[in-house]
Amino acid sequence: MAARSAPSCHLRLEWVYGYRGHQCRNNLYYTAAKEIVYFVAGVGVVYSPREHRQKFYRGHSDDIISLALHPERVLVATGQVGKEPYICVWDSYTVQTISVLKDVHTHGIACLAFDLDGQRLVSVGLDSKNAVCVWDWKRGKMLSMAPGHTDRIFDISWDLYQPNKLVSCGVKHIKFWSLCGNALTPKRGVFGKTGDLQTILCLACARDELTYSGALNGDIYVWKGINLIRTIQGAHTAGIFSMNACEEGFATGGRDGCIRLWDLTFKPITVIDLRETDQGYKGLSVRSVCWRGDHILVGTQDSEIFEIVVHERKKPFLIMQGHCEGELWALAIHPTKPLAVTGSDDRSVRIWSLVDHALIARCNMEEPIRCAAVNVDGIHLALGMKDGSFTVLRVRDMTEVVHIKDRKEAIHELKYSPDGTYLAVGCNDSSVDIYGVSQRYKKMGECVGSLSFITHLDWSSDSRYLQTNDGNGKRLFYRMPGGKEVTNKDETKGVHWASWTCVSGLEVNGIWPKYSDINDINSVDGNYIGQVLVTADDYGIVKLFRYPCLRKGAKFRKYIGHSAHVTNVRWSHDHQWVISIGGADHAVFQWRFIPERKLKDALHIAPQESLADSNSDESDSDLSDVPELDSEIEQETQLTYRRQVYKEDLPQLKEQYKEKQKSGTSKRRERAPGNSIRLHFVHGYRGYDCRSNLFYTQIGEIVYHVAAVGVIYNRQQNTQRFYLGHDDDILCLAIHPLKDYVATGQVGRDPSIHIWDTETIKPLSILKGYHQYGVCAVDFSADGKRLASVGIDESHTVVLWDWKKGEKLSIARGSKDKIFVVKMNPYVPDKLITAGIKHMKFWRRAGGGLVGRKGYIGTLGKNETMMCAVYGWTEEMAFSGTSTGDVCIWRDIFLVKTVKAHDGPVFSMHALEKGFVTGGKDGVVALWDDSFERCLKTYAIKRAALAPGSKGLLLEDNPSIRAISLGHGHILVGTKNGEILEVDKSGPITLLVQGHMEGEVWGLAIHPYLPICATVSDDKTLRIWDLSPSHCMLAVRKLKKGGRCCCFSPDGKALAVGLCDGSFLMANADTLEDLVSFHHRKDIISDIRFSPGSGKYLAVASHDSFVDIYNVMSSKRVGICKGATSYITHIDWDIRGKLLQVNTGAKEQLFFEAPRGKRQTIPRMEVEKIGWASWTSVLGLCCEGIWPVIGEVTDITASCLTHDKMVLATGDDLGFVKLFRYPAKGKFGKFKRYVAHSTQVTNVRWTCDDSMLVTLGGADMSLMVWTNEMEGSREKRPCDSEESDTGSEEDGGYDSDVTRENEISYTIRALSTNIRPMFGIKPHLQQKEPSIDERPPVSRAPPQPEKLQTNNVGKKKRPIEDLMLELVFGYRGRDCRNNVHYLNDGDDIIYHTASIGILHNVATGTQSFYQEHNDDILCLTVNQHPKFINIVATGQVGDSADMSPTAPSVHIWDAVNKQTLAILRCYHSKGVCSVSFSATGKLLLSVGLDPEHTVTIWRWQEGAKIASKAGHNQRIFVAEFRPDSDSQFVSVGVKHVKFWTLAGRALLSKKGLLSTLEDARMQTMLAVAFGANNLTFTGTISGDVCVWKDHILCRVVARAHNGPVFAMYTTLRDGLIVTGGKERPSKEGGAVKLWDQELRRCRAFRLETGQVTDCVRSVCRGRGKILVGTRNAEIIEVGEKNAACNILVNGHVDGPIWGLATHPSRDFFLSAAEDGTVRLWDIADKKMLNKVNLGHAARTVCYSPEGDMVAIGMKNGEFIILLVSSLKIWGKKRDRRCAIHDIRFSPDCRFLAVGSGENSVDFYDLSLGPTLNRTSYCKDIPSFVIQMDFSADSRYLQVSTGCYKRHVYEVPSGRHLTDQAAIDRITWATWTSILGSEVMGIWSRHAEKADVNCACVSHSGISLVTGDDFGMVKLFDFPCPEKFAKHKRFLGHSPHVTNIRFTSGDRHVISAGGDDCRLVTFSAQEQTVFAS
Repeated sequence: MAARSAPSCHLRLEWVYGYRGHQCRNNLYYTAAKEIVYFVAGVGVVYSPREHRQKFYRGHSDDIISLALHPERVLVATGQVGKEPYICVWDSYTVQTISVLKDVHTHGIACLAFDLDGQRLVSVGLDSKNAVCVWDWKRGKMLSMAPGHTDRIFDISWDLYQPNKLVSCGVKHIKFWSLCGNALTPKRGVFGKTGDLQTILCLACARDELTYSGALNGDIYVWKGINLIRTIQGAHTAGIFSMNACEEGFATGGRDGCIRLWDLTFKPITVIDLRETDQGYKGLSVRSVCWRGDHILVGTQDSEIFEIVVHERKKPFLIMQGHCEGELWALAIHPTKPLAVTGSDDRSVRIWSLVDHALIARCNMEEPIRCAAVNVDGIHLALGMKDGSFTVLRVRDMTEVVHIKDRKEAIHELKYSPDGTYLAVGCNDSSVDIYGVSQRYKKMGECVGSLSFITHLDWSSDSRYLQTNDGNGKRLFYRMPGGKEVTNKDETKGVHWASWTCVSGLEVNGIWPKYSDINDINSVDGNYIGQVLVTADDYGIVKLFRYPCLRKGAKFRKYIGHSAHVTNVRWSHDHQWVISIGGADHAVFQWRFIPERKLKDALHIAPQESLADSNSDESDSDLSDVPELDSEIEQETQLTYRRQVYKEDLPQLKEQYKEKQKSGTSKRRERAPGNSIRLHFVHGYRGYDCRSNLFYTQIGEIVYHVAAVGVIYNRQQNTQRFYLGHDDDILCLAIHPLKDYVATGQVGRDPSIHIWDTETIKPLSILKGYHQYGVCAVDFSADGKRLASVGIDESHTVVLWDWKKGEKLSIARGSKDKIFVVKMNPYVPDKLITAGIKHMKFWRRAGGGLVGRKGYIGTLGKNETMMCAVYGWTEEMAFSGTSTGDVCIWRDIFLVKTVKAHDGPVFSMHALEKGFVTGGKDGVVALWDDSFERCLKTYAIKRAALAPGSKGLLLEDNPSIRAISLGHGHILVGTKNGEILEVDKSGPITLLVQGHMEGEVWGLAIHPYLPICATVSDDKTLRIWDLSPSHCMLAVRKLKKGGRCCCFSPDGKALAVGLCDGSFLMANADTLEDLVSFHHRKDIISDIRFSPGSGKYLAVASHDSFVDIYNVMSSKRVGICKGATSYITHIDWDIRGKLLQVNTGAKEQLFFEAPRGKRQTIPRMEVEKIGWASWTSVLGLCCEGIWPVIGEVTDITASCLTHDKMVLATGDDLGFVKLFRYPAKGKFGKFKRYVAHSTQVTNVRWTCDDSMLVTLGGADMSLMVWTNEMEGSREKRPCDSEESDTGSEEDGGYDSDVTRENEISYTIRALSTNIRPMFGIKPHLQQKEPSIDERPPVSRAPPQPEKLQTNNVGKKKRPIEDLMLELVFGYRGRDCRNNVHYLNDGDDIIYHTASIGILHNVATGTQSFYQEHNDDILCLTVNQHPKFINIVATGQVGDSADMSPTAPSVHIWDAVNKQTLAILRCYHSKGVCSVSFSATGKLLLSVGLDPEHTVTIWRWQEGAKIASKAGHNQRIFVAEFRPDSDSQFVSVGVKHVKFWTLAGRALLSKKGLLSTLEDARMQTMLAVAFGANNLTFTGTISGDVCVWKDHILCRVVARAHNGPVFAMYTTLRDGLIVTGGKERPSKEGGAVKLWDQELRRCRAFRLETGQVTDCVRSVCRGRGKILVGTRNAEIIEVGEKNAACNILVNGHVDGPIWGLATHPSRDFFLSAAEDGTVRLWDIADKKMLNKVNLGHAARTVCYSPEGDMVAIGMKNGEFIILLVSSLKIWGKKRDRRCAIHDIRFSPDCRFLAVGSGENSVDFYDLSLGPTLNRTSYCKDIPSFVIQMDFSADSRYLQVSTGCYKRHVYEVPSGRHLTDQAAIDRITWATWTSILGSEVMGIWSRHAEKADVNCACVSHSGISLVTGDDFGMVKLFDFPCPEKFAKHKRFLGHSPHVTNIRFTSGDRHVISAGGDDCRLVTFSAQEQTVFAS
């Protein structure tokens, strides 16, 4: 049965024939060593032409499809296809992996490119978005990612002359990318009119922003910036596939088979046409070129590689050839010479020399070839074709001997008989034909037994029999040459087969996996001499088996390299080589066979390293040869750590349940109790499934873990301290080599590892995000900077961390079986080992991946299960302990020897300075010398060895040892039984800590008057514990069965114990000896209780649903309580001993009378009036409140009431211990909650004097003792509990502004919809009605009049070329805050509006702008650190967080030069609402508007996200770093204040605690400021300011303001604090106050704005000045000394601003808005001159032609005319009920036209005076009026309407003019219409939902500006009748530009905003025209 182990020989890849030219490009380069690097199938090849030698890189697991060469030309990056494809960076010299980049792309990696200095790598994926990703490849870290394009990307390159710029190209596009921060931002190349929009295949970057690119049509396109500037036409005649830049210039290669060389300015140098050379052929297509010096490398589509020397360019040298398109199936071996023959669907047959590694002959056939065979004498070569024919050639000269076609289907297999007389030909039509060779291949016979296509044939040695395999997996035998089928088994039994290539048959059963019936093995070939068999399968794997292998599932060695299916495999004639061929990869692989005897010398060829788990040494089949696993290990591997409910899911669950129960709770709930408990001592240690988890700290304390608690035990004082940061079972623990830091890993859905300090017990870092279900092993590196961890997910992922930063450095899949231990190499921080079930692996870090090599066992042993491992005294040496008791000694990856160390598994080992110590299941500790030569000493753990003063009792001799540690002169030992022992070097043993063993613990009883308790467990022991300071186990007794409950008698003398088999016993409480026992029930006894007083009765409850009552004195059963429908869970007696209260599993609360057990019905209200002797019930009115919101997923398992009936303690399934105030009436009572137990808490009991609470953990087997701290008695210590979980019902207060801000929903520009309720068909979609007289182009008629009356007659007209942003009036104060700051010592202020950041000079009023945001800015902050002067961060609105350009982002920029320093694209969907810099200025905090209100911390200079966490389920308004910290910050929001700490990569938060102040309630918090000594101030919605010390509320400054406190500012200089609120100005109060550092005294400032209430949204303090931003869009500077106010910025309060009018002759303009004001602005003085309050919302405004009157239209249908000089009302009128949309004076000042929402235009004759009687109106307007324009002669009016139709009416009659010819002849005085054929071009393609809202033609009549719903201002030429006219766009507004106008003289354009209610002024730049 040799097949049980893999063969001991080996294959080594020696040569690969082929090159991947199809579907790939740019994949062939010279390395620095002048070698050639390329790839084929899944192998990277480095070929040395000088030595004719190949090296292979085999780190990929699937086809390689992309390759990039590092600028230094030694390192290579390759990318592969696959479901989880990765990139390898490797060294072309050593072919070792340097780095692995993974976990980002899917499908495959299409392109790769290194940047100029080789630090960064860019990759493009094959996923649907063609993701582009930039890597810091050395660290394996992704820097940035963005969706690339909707279609394929073919090439990408870094701009080598500009930093952080890239170019990508592909199907119909080219994109220019800039990388800033973590954001990749693309700009599409503009093809313009210079060239056709087409597919770009390759590119190269040059100086001066030039980019050269090769197009599909053979042209070269030259780009400057993003614009196409010229094309080089006909560079090639077909697509240009490859472009390569070098020092001399550029080389291009194309589909036309030509190579062209160009100089540096892309002038042609020379052309090489490969088709015309000797080796060339028609259809040659170039896929890759590389030009270095005088050599050019060329790769072709047909898998050839040419090398061309430039001065002999007519003679290219062919250095590699391979098969090309179609599959490769045919393979034959020459019988006497080292030759192999292959034939393929490319119709070529090729002969390869295996010695010279070269192609020696090639012949092209007519048909695709599917199989081949060479006759015995080596003269004839037969080829089977796809069309059913076969051809025989002479091998010597490839001439045809015969061509025969007898079949129609493909010939799949043919073979010559061993005597050379016959040829057997197998066809796909299921027949085999036999031909006679000497008879010129005459057909001799036919075999027709098969029902399916023939797959394999073999001849017997005497040529008398033939065996076949077919597609059904059938094996048949035939007699030769006639072809009669042999059915008699005996006849074929003794036949010896000449060759073995069949896949079915007894001899090869073992090649099939055990339970598979699939036919995915394509080929086998037996080597009789070497007794090995080689197979090829569909998964690209070549395997080596022993031959014969009779039993299914034999062991093998496997080799990867081929990509998809390997179609054929054969031994060479002398068995020196194996040849394998790949179907789709067209490659021929030649493997050298290394037999066993040579293996010894060839140790260096040991297991090839590979990232794919290519277990190339062992298969995973049939483990029968491995010894049975030890029972303990077996048990442990069965453990699952999955949870029904993970703690991290609780918040979401709560939300879901709260939604369901919105209606339920209205009653005000009781407060949480005043008492609290503190963990005091834990009995227990987790040894049953953990190893090496017990250590000494440097000061000699002992650190270990149990349940969810990290314990630090001081053995001198017998006290414990606890780390309580975990919320579920801790599974592993490691100690830092230098400091007292400990790492612990826990169970969880996304489990975390905590690194914490044993002195302060504070977490230093928390690592999570890469493991699943739990972390089972951790280890620190020797320098303490790194940490390795292993998870318990399916593939036992191994992760290497930089734990301080919290960064994952590398990750890899460990093994599919459990890994028990990970150890880092103490000498080389990049190396580590993992050991586990049949697993020993040696890893080294490679960038973001780890490369693992299996331990090489050789002949020394079997592949065993390793339980522990350590490194020895050099980096090569490692030692591991096995499950059989051996210690394995390893050098590098080789097993050197094994030493027997223990009976049973070696569970723990520890390296000392001069040796080792081991511990095993045999309970022996052994000390060894430094080479495991001899055992120096052994210690057996026995009771006899216990030191006299030792506390506690050892349960059994020789317990299984799970952990050993040395230090302080002692050996520390942890056992499986939960004991921790200290062994003195001289022998005595001290017991330090113990707990229960494996099995759940349920039974707990408290002594009636002594501080002791009893526990009983499924581990079959009854134990008595001392709760007083000695904290030890006083007595223990073994039971026959496990127990579930126990109880002391009232006098404390007897102890009753209920067992799991339905029996119970009474024992003497002192000696634990039996007094009496009963067995009346079959199921578990679940509770047992003595009646109070004398203890006359004993009640015994069982899972049989009965309670039995016994008389203790007479020992008889006197009563049975019946009536429960389910098992009994709890029982309690009343004080008199007459009544029993019973709880059942069906949640029934029942009452029975003692002693008979008669059932009683007691009304719910009466229950609490009865005096109960104890209360452990979880049901009833008094404890309704203890059931949590998520009661459906969790059960309350236990409760216990204090003796003073004040506090009820509960334990539940999730491991929480909670305290409630009793009685807990009403649902969801408030509580204090404590986490220490991991899973369910099975029992809780108060001690006799209520001084302590004792709790039991079921599965964690721990007994925890808590001290009860009364209200008032405890020092004000931060409570270690979490307050109750349901948010308080009280609302957080109400304020209209807050509500509005909270409910506002931000949409991105791209999704904005129309602001007006338009309907109908958009203009660019309407059918154009032909005008009545389409005039012929040449006509005698008079010329058409001007469309527009122009004012600059005589001047040469020059169109406006550009608009420059000049002034913005307005500031975003409505819904943003803390967004106005001083810069440059108060000379400038910075703020934002719409998508613009504004730097405003206080003295001059000039503004400069930051315009890189593409959507609204929501928040702004300034970096206060002197190193980062003038650095500003702004966050914007976005949509989904997919890293695309519309995703929300934060920009960090320099306020002075407006340089963008970083862009952080973030995962806050919807937008970023708060940003804050840390104290050093290096970190940035951002808060999102997503539903979770995520909080994220960035290292902004690198663009790296450090940490991110859900913030709160309701809106967070502000989050700010403490001004002195880089790790602490505070967030405030709706009913929310949280205090955060950044630990490594994790964010820890504490909710603000109110409980210390009476009647304090959680309000909505709006602002935050900071004071010294960890003080925090938060402003609330009610006007109070809360003062917090750490996270506890310590006082409230009541009514700091009368309304909400929206803004607070901490001055770093002097610590003074400014607050801003919403209040009415009064004598003493003001909306701004300046406070001292403690918020005790203040000074108020009034803002003289004239508003009824002032609402301050932003405050900032500079030198003697306070800067205030208000909700009313004003920015005001207040002097601290004189309280004088200076208004710096004004704006409309509420939008939209609909009305806009420019003065006919001066640079003034008017605006009218919904806020009921009309304001007059002066552009030159940059300020507001005047404002008029109208009392109603205004919609439109217009100047009279002379500028002396102003008409204003209102929303309520009224209009007003004012005189400009006096601002007096000249007249007003209201004839309509709907809003007035536009109002216009006629050019002759006679008429006023008023257009309204009632589909009407009214005319008023102004010459009749201010009575304003309507003279007439326009009829039949189809919809509401949008804009109106008069004709120049005042006779016509054009009206655009809400249904996209434009009408013309006569003035003043109002008659509708329909004659198109007449309309075309009108000259208009102004043009503001968005409709009409003249402006068809302004409607964009993307206006499905959004509209163009406004337009205005310049006074010169040749330029047109428009404003639309996307917030764009666009500049067109006028007229623009063609659809989708060209234009320039300008951003500056939020969505919806409502109105736009040119000022007089066309010097400026004014635009008005809807959402952003601001006015933007552009200065118009004219085109300069030079005189010719």
